[in-house]
Amino acid sequence: MSGDFEPVDVIHTRIWNEEPEADNPFSARSAQCYGYDVFGEMLGNARWADMLFLLFRGEAPSSEQANLLEALAVALANPGPRDPSVHAAMCAGVCGSTAASSLMAALAAGAGGISGGREVQLMLREWRELGMDLPSWERRLASRSAGSLDIWPDLEHPPGFEPHCVSRSTIVRQALACFERLGAGTHLKWLSVNVDALERAAGRPLSLSGVASAAYHDLGFSPDEGEMLHLMLRLPGAAAHALEQKGYGFRKFPFFSIEVENDPKKANQ
Repeated sequence: MSGDFEPVDVIHTRIWNEEPEADNPFSARSAQCYGYDVFGEMLGNARWADMLFLLFRGEAPSSEQANLLEALAVALANPGPRDPSVHAAMCAGVCGSTAASSLMAALAAGAGGISGGREVQLMLREWRELGMDLPSWERRLASRSAGSLDIWPDLEHPPGFEPHCVSRSTIVRQALACFERLGAGTHLKWLSVNVDALERAAGRPLSLSGVASAAYHDLGFSPDEGEMLHLMLRLPGAAAHALEQKGYGFRKFPFFSIEVENDPKKANQ
């Protein structure tokens, strides 16, 4: 086989550019993300948040933007075992499913309107349309008209607000205070000032996904970008809980006690 190859430029992307090795066009000599040399310059210098922002936004973040995105990633990393996405991953893990199956279960359960990607997308649409106009927000939250025909069912609660709680949780207060202090935009500050009025109009307390949506908006993410990033940032906790539950086994699965009829173990006791 000849060692001479003529690579054909058929990949169309603004995001990524690879320079092939001289002796192997299928192996990269360098990789650039929007012009930044990933392995020659970024590796060892850039943070995870820097790379995420660059991939989604096409430019390097400011220090304020990187700090906010990193704090947001910490806040969302583990939604906890009561969250549908983590619970789904735990169910997959305890059954001995593959790692990929556990993560896919988490994505499926965490994609919808209960703290999931769909809720964040809808909330980001609201931010784009209503901005920081408090009367418009109050009218929208009070009306809650039915959504348009879609593959998703209409939410039974205003996006960004808790479907079941009666008061704002401590962790939501802490997240909002932290994100506002990092100061990467104006919408988090506006939300902090007007949160009581918004909660009265919604008849429900602000949720962590509501705070996260304001952070995504301040970072410049579109509704689709925010939805995708929200799905990604919540996966670490799902993965960790799936692995833990796989080790525990079904008899130590939380929330449910499993009783087996005619259990031989009990019969011999």
